[in-house]
Amino acid sequence: MIKNVQQKPGTILGPVEYVMVRFPKNRFSGEIVPELANLERKGIIRIIDLVFVVKDKDGVVEIRKAKDLGGKAGDAFGEFSRATSEWFSLGDIEEIAAELPNNCSTGILVFENTWAVPLKKACLNAGVELIDQDRIPQEAIRRLEAIRKVELDLISQGDV
Repeated sequence: MIKNVQQKPGTILGPVEYVMVRFPKNRFSGEIVPELANLERKGIIRIIDLVFVVKDKDGVVEIRKAKDLGGKAGDAFGEFSRATSEWFSLGDIEEIAAELPNNCSTGILVFENTWAVPLKKACLNAGVELIDQDRIPQEAIRRLEAIRKVELDLISQGDV
C-alpha cells in the first residue's frame, strides 16, 4: 500500500519533476509500479500526478487515470491514483496527444524529490540562496566520462 504523504500549505517542498514515457502499441504491463512504490515507500519521492494518454490505431485519444487502465496494469497503477491530484490541464494533455503516434500511449508522472527536503531545510536555516538548478542529460555525462577516460589513459601513459 502506498503511503499518501500530503503536504500542508507553507511546508517545504523538494524539487518537483515530471517524466513522460512512451508505451509503443499501447502495451501497459505495470512492471514499473513496484519500483515507483518502493521509491515512495522509502520517502525518496512523492507521486503528485500520474496520467495516461492513449491513442488508438485510428488516432482516437483517451485520457485515463491510472486506475482506469484495466487489467493487471490498471490494478498496479491504480494504487497510485488514490494519492494523486490533477496537475495537468486539458490543454497540456491535448498538446502531448497531438505529438503521440497512433497506436501508442504515454504516461506522465509528476513527482516530488522528497529526499531533498531535509537538505533544503538546512540550506534555508543557514541562509543559503539557490543560484541555479538543472538536470544534466545522461548522454552528456557519458560523453564527459569517455573524454575523461581518454585523458586519464594519456596521463598514465605519459603522453600528457
